[in-house]
Amino acid sequence: MEKNAEGKTLADLAAEKLIELIREKNYLPGDKLPTEAELSDWLKVGRNTVREAVRILASRNIVIVRQGSGTFISEKQGVVDDPFGFSFMEDRQKLTRDLIQVRVMLEPPIAALAAQNATEEELEKLEEILVEIEQLIKEEKDYSQKDIQFHEQIANCTHNSVMSTLVPVIGKGIAVFASEVQQQEYEQTLISHRIIFQNIRDKKAIEAQQAMHFHLLYNENRYLEEQRNL
Repeated sequence: MEKNAEGKTLADLAAEKLIELIREKNYLPGDKLPTEAELSDWLKVGRNTVREAVRILASRNIVIVRQGSGTFISEKQGVVDDPFGFSFMEDRQKLTRDLIQVRVMLEPPIAALAAQNATEEELEKLEEILVEIEQLIKEEKDYSQKDIQFHEQIANCTHNSVMSTLVPVIGKGIAVFASEVQQQEYEQTLISHRIIFQNIRDKKAIEAQQAMHFHLLYNENRYLEEQRNL
């Protein structure tokens, strides 16, 4: 496939134009893109080039292709699943400790900002996730995936445009921690999550920050204690 002076193929250039189109049209996660024929007209390229451009954006988590339904804006909004290569780090104990430390630095201020900026709709979604976590805890089931959603939703509540680059760090930190601890903590998690939510809901930024800080330090101490007892 031919490339221009910058080493970009026609499909690469079409993908860049498609990103510009998505911005101009203000497409949101879940929105459906025009048909292949319409995109071909808009981008002024052939359909094969359109298909390749769409594949490029799909590989970058910008769009998702659903066979028989069309192409949609991805909920991940261009954020890759493991942008920092955590999956390839062999020392899982050190990775767990390091991720906890980073979360302690990042998430308390995130909770404070969420308390200041969260909308009613975002709070409803946060509470919905919280209730699902509480039900899983009551049943003593694995709640790690919902835990990730809870913390990621708090980050979304900040309305900070850079936060999308930090969300994978938070999610991976929770996933790694859940896989490394000997057993899940039910009682304290139940209490901490509810307090964090209530403070964010009530727009108590300082209290939300303190509650998140306590929650993360508790988990860090629990993990370190486990490691000492191994």
